[in-house]
Amino acid sequence: MKNNFDYTKKRSFVRTHLQVIISVSQLIADVAGIGGTRFQQSLSIINNCANNDKYIKHTTFPSDVKDLTKRIRTVLMATAQMKEHENDPEMLVDLQYSLAKSYASTPELRKTWLDSMAKIHVKNGDFSEAAMCYVHVAALVAEYLLRKGMFRQGCSSFRVITPNIDEEASMMEDVGMQGVHFNEEILMELLEQCADGLWKAERYELIADIYKLIIPIYEKRRDFEKLAHLYDTLHRAYSKVTEVMHTGKRLLGTYFRVAFFGQGFFEDEDGKEYIYKEPKLTSLSEISQRLQKLYSDKFGSENVRMIQDSDKVNPKDLDSKYAYIQVTHVVPYFEEKELQERKTEFERNHNIRRFMFEMPFTQLGKRRGVVEEQCKRRIILTVINCFPYVKKRIPIMYQQYKDLNPIEVLCSSTEVDMIKLQLKLQGSVSVQVNAGPLAYARAFLDDTSTKRYPDNKVKSLKEIFRQFIETCGQALEVNERLIKEDQIEYQEEMKANYREMAKELSEIMHEQVCTELHSRYSRLSYG
Repeated sequence: MKNNFDYTKKRSFVRTHLQVIISVSQLIADVAGIGGTRFQQSLSIINNCANNDKYIKHTTFPSDVKDLTKRIRTVLMATAQMKEHENDPEMLVDLQYSLAKSYASTPELRKTWLDSMAKIHVKNGDFSEAAMCYVHVAALVAEYLLRKGMFRQGCSSFRVITPNIDEEASMMEDVGMQGVHFNEEILMELLEQCADGLWKAERYELIADIYKLIIPIYEKRRDFEKLAHLYDTLHRAYSKVTEVMHTGKRLLGTYFRVAFFGQGFFEDEDGKEYIYKEPKLTSLSEISQRLQKLYSDKFGSENVRMIQDSDKVNPKDLDSKYAYIQVTHVVPYFEEKELQERKTEFERNHNIRRFMFEMPFTQLGKRRGVVEEQCKRRIILTVINCFPYVKKRIPIMYQQYKDLNPIEVLCSSTEVDMIKLQLKLQGSVSVQVNAGPLAYARAFLDDTSTKRYPDNKVKSLKEIFRQFIETCGQALEVNERLIKEDQIEYQEEMKANYREMAKELSEIMHEQVCTELHSRYSRLSYG
């Protein structure tokens, strides 16, 4: 420290200050627990030496040393909290992120904590979150190089990947930026790391956006070998996009609302609600069991209670002797206009902030009723950041409520999905099962029922049934093209059932519903 102080002509020892803090941060990033008595004593000895050195005691050196040891102790206090929560991945990452956020003015320290968070995510198999940590680190370095005039694009160029990247624009240009060793070569390595992370996260569509930043650099260097490698990776990435769109096998996460109640147990977390992102097809029972075990290990199994329903909780109704956890499955929510813009499954699972779940009710106060009485309350939740993020849980910012009347409930739940329809063609047109859709038609579209509902809603429901009949017909035609000889009789039976269903629907709606099975797919000739 003293050598660095003398080197700067007794102005500061910023370089050593940063190196010490970074070293301590890296040591505790893995919750190594270095805050013992001897370490604390060594900090006191350093302070005493600085204060007692007669050659520098009247300079800023003693106060700078005091500031350094104070920062080290702050980091150590955070370490103690991390040690307490080392088996709680969400809380551990939250604590590390709070440290990363506190070092907005010191790029190298922020990078250290983001790197540490990425390690935790990789260890837990949360590859999307790890990839976002890599993206934030690369954006941080790009922003630094932009401000130093060493790179033409800053963190804003990463916004196409995630709007959360705006956090990296808050970098403050103070002493924390002095002596930072970032350069273009380091940025290239970090961008390659981003691409690798996005591949592991199965977010292949984003790799091109990363490579758009790398390719101009390699073109300028005439590095054709690396360019060939990049374009080969891009080819494979787009091939994977085509593959997963065709198979539908890519699962980018499942979401849950998680709420905590119990001041005596959760302290600052009491009453807080989060959206948790869980891997692939995590079930409600799986995340509930995981959280119950996690907090039972912390508080004792006899003190933890799971709230089994999704109703709004009044904390006054809860027993203060217990820690309560409420878990509800939610799905991404989009307005109609947004759905038109987000055309692919990937676009509907990336950069999402709003989620919803629905609660059934009737005007008579019961939860369930006959179809003519069944209403739903749609709860729309908005979180602070977009998923995926550097953390796998994000606090809920606000909630909206929308009540759906019976005909709106039916309109919202009768969406046609061609792939699922073809897989379930038998159930859709069989006499035994089509009592389901016909029961809805009788309940809402017969002469007595239509008078109880707005004309535009009735019109909308009729259009849904027209689409349903048309899609069933198209699916039957596709099936006819693909079947083998031993299935012809069964196909004819399904076609007969389809015509009966369409005939009854025509009578209910007082219009001729199209039942013509078009010859677009020719009949197979057998024998």
